[in-house]
Amino acid sequence: MTEDFSHLPATEQALAAGIVGDQPAVQRRAMAKAITLLESTRPDHRLRADALLNALLPHTGHSFRLGISGVPGVGKSTFIEALGLHLIGQGHRVAVLAVDPSSSVSGGSILGDKTRMEQLSVHPNAYIRPSPSSGTLGGVAEKTREAMLIAEAARYDVVIIETVGVGQSETAVSGMTDMFCLLQLPNAGDDLQAIKKGVMELADLIVINKADIDPNAATRARAQITSALRLLGMHQHHGGGHGTHGDPHGHGGDLLWQPQVIQLSALKGAGLDEFWTAVSRFRALQAASGRLDQRRQQQSLAWMWERIEAGLRARFRAHPGVRGQLADTTEQVRGGRLAASVAARRLLDLLN
Repeated sequence: MTEDFSHLPATEQALAAGIVGDQPAVQRRAMAKAITLLESTRPDHRLRADALLNALLPHTGHSFRLGISGVPGVGKSTFIEALGLHLIGQGHRVAVLAVDPSSSVSGGSILGDKTRMEQLSVHPNAYIRPSPSSGTLGGVAEKTREAMLIAEAARYDVVIIETVGVGQSETAVSGMTDMFCLLQLPNAGDDLQAIKKGVMELADLIVINKADIDPNAATRARAQITSALRLLGMHQHHGGGHGTHGDPHGHGGDLLWQPQVIQLSALKGAGLDEFWTAVSRFRALQAASGRLDQRRQQQSLAWMWERIEAGLRARFRAHPGVRGQLADTTEQVRGGRLAASVAARRLLDLLN
């Protein structure tokens, strides 16, 4: 198929052609430049980035999007590198992107990850990209979603989205991937309490990493987590579910897929076959039932509304009338002199 990007300005034409082209060095440079453009907050850059993203959209959607989370120290970098190299050995092309809400404070862990993933980061069939320090999770998630589309247009057929596992980042990653995997350490008991119920509900697959350190502890953890998942599944089957998400993972209802727990040692490369077999089975079941397409459609619409709401908030705060009244109105609400609902209505009326 001949690519026609003639409607784009010359710079974006070259980027788009480079991304969908088949020259690896040109492609990687074009991807890096495109993602940098997407991350820019300058309005003129945003317009150029929007045009580029839209032109590349027909080339996206063919990869499998895998979300991976876990507490610091669980071995995510080692796991992702081992998995990436395993998949490349099977003929896949792998992109690794990060959602790191801590990056604005600490500089983030993913840059460390990139240096730790020494073999994967230099492999010609892999692409690793840190998240921007946007300061807000929504901003980071937005840029990661767009970077994911760039990676898909460049024909990376497995896109791994990694998060540091703090607060809402798991929800953000679950909301942009086809499958969400949670990494756990083998020491059960107290650690099990650290798995928040909300995160457990999101997980399609739970992986006990470093199982070689204490095989007995890993086996106990597997049994405990499996039992906890079973109880959670019963709760969902009797009306718990995923709230507004309407059970997007296929955990209940037709019982197509029950979340599973597996043990592996990323450091030794043991258990990666079992992991990818489980992922492949999940993907096949979701695709056959139509849930994969449904999940992506829901995610795209949710992303649109999230961006609309963020954009409206930004425009509201930037409005001259609101800027003039906001401090005084806020003080009146704080002092109990004005009802919050009345204050909100008055400020919103200033937009008209």
